[in-house]
Amino acid sequence: MMSATVFQSDPPLDERRLIIRRFDGDVEMVELPWGLRPRDGDPRPVNVVRSEGRAFPTHRCLVPASEFRYRSFSFSLVNGDWFYFAGIWRPAIEDWPEAYAILTIEANADLAPFHDRQMAVLRREQRMAWLEGLVPEGEILRPLPAGTFRVERHSIDPAQPMLAV
Repeated sequence: MMSATVFQSDPPLDERRLIIRRFDGDVEMVELPWGLRPRDGDPRPVNVVRSEGRAFPTHRCLVPASEFRYRSFSFSLVNGDWFYFAGIWRPAIEDWPEAYAILTIEANADLAPFHDRQMAVLRREQRMAWLEGLVPEGEILRPLPAGTFRVERHSIDPAQPMLAV
């Protein structure tokens, strides 16, 4: 049984988290660090990637989650179900390890009061469509309908946005 843990959106490179991906014809769960090597040479890892106007034909992954946080607010599905963030992973290159990033989309109506962007949330029934590339990116990487997320305010105000998986 998985238990939820919270981690910051700008973790150290060696912090590893569980992802689900297709690899060598099989679906596997593997722990990888969150943060791809920036293409511009910046030393900071790229944790999120804007999805609009891009295709992701290979190296797709899922990041299982039950809630995510932004400042003093947490967001979870109203029905209490687990969900996935749509992501991509890259093989190790030069001095950078195999790693992943989460894709972002326009915020849905529930999250828009807090931020104009959000991590791309997929429901459990969408997981294989994402991994297998069965649905075009523009059709699956879309904000969920208004009323999908439960918003809770916390008394703590973390310095960084966090994700529970």
